[in-house]
Amino acid sequence: MQQTENINIEAFDPMPTPEEIHARVPMTEAAEKSVLAGRRTIEAILDRRDSRLFVVVGPCSIHDPVAGLDYARRLKALADLVSETLVLVMRVYFEKPRTSTGWKGYINDPRMDDSFHIEEGIEKAREFLLAVNEIGLPAGTEALDPISPQYLGDLIAWTAIGARTSESQTHREMSSGLSTPVGFKNGTDGSLDAATNAIISASKPHSFLGINAQGRSSVTRTRGNRYGHLVLRGGGDRPNYDTVSVAMAEAALAKAKLPSNIVIDCSHANSYKKPELQPLVMQDVVNQIRLGNKSIAGLMIESFIEAGNQSIPTDLSQLKYGCSVTDACVAWDTTEKMIREAHEALRGPLSSRKTA
Repeated sequence: MQQTENINIEAFDPMPTPEEIHARVPMTEAAEKSVLAGRRTIEAILDRRDSRLFVVVGPCSIHDPVAGLDYARRLKALADLVSETLVLVMRVYFEKPRTSTGWKGYINDPRMDDSFHIEEGIEKAREFLLAVNEIGLPAGTEALDPISPQYLGDLIAWTAIGARTSESQTHREMSSGLSTPVGFKNGTDGSLDAATNAIISASKPHSFLGINAQGRSSVTRTRGNRYGHLVLRGGGDRPNYDTVSVAMAEAALAKAKLPSNIVIDCSHANSYKKPELQPLVMQDVVNQIRLGNKSIAGLMIESFIEAGNQSIPTDLSQLKYGCSVTDACVAWDTTEKMIREAHEALRGPLSSRKTA
């Protein structure tokens, strides 16, 4: 008999189960408090019971946990200063979708040498998330691999579904079972249909193949997630954070009978992937709120300690500390200025926002 399966599989390397990883890196009381507070606050913002904005801010991707925690401590201090108007959520992205090739992120390749020790990456990712939450910061991430949430989901307060995966049935089903609010990004061409359809789909119950805590293949049955919302990230060679684009997004959500909850991503196509334009995007969005916009519930910023980005060298000791190895970011001093200025500008306007 000729072989008919696994023809292109080289090996099946065993992975620790989610239960085993949880046992090695257990939840702590302080981290649990941070996760739950973050989720409840974001839900309250989306329900308009809290008039503040949430801001998902941090590196494009995590590659150095030391620099990442350095950033987290700075962000926590800033979060305390602006808490009257803004709820800061640290962007903690471990998985990077690739058009063709490139570093796939800390979970897939934690040693950054194409050795792909995923079993090591998932444990280190959990350790990092635990540390961020213990600092007192809620964490936001992109859900790319549908199995990862079983390992890490209890430490996440907000989840993004990317522009390339908002159309994916797998990711819509997964989102329906996530314990966090979920932001669906508009398509890379700028269209809103995939994201609005995803919000509707994720709000409904689903049944699909997944794994349980013991790592066993299971039929996963979900209740549906009512906290799906739209993330505008630009696309089709143009931004979509301006007043006309936001009004069109509001109309699309209303037509779909969805809550008018919009998050603006200051990076990606909204800034033409030029980090120096992110402050201008944020200023524009803040001004919309000052002029009375009530649909914008949050913002996203790609930010790290140092500005720009860098290639991954063969000799990892040559990596520049606190500088992104994926998309270019704004520096910490720029980040702090952006957030402080937004805080000052929004004090009055947000206090007058109608809450339930």
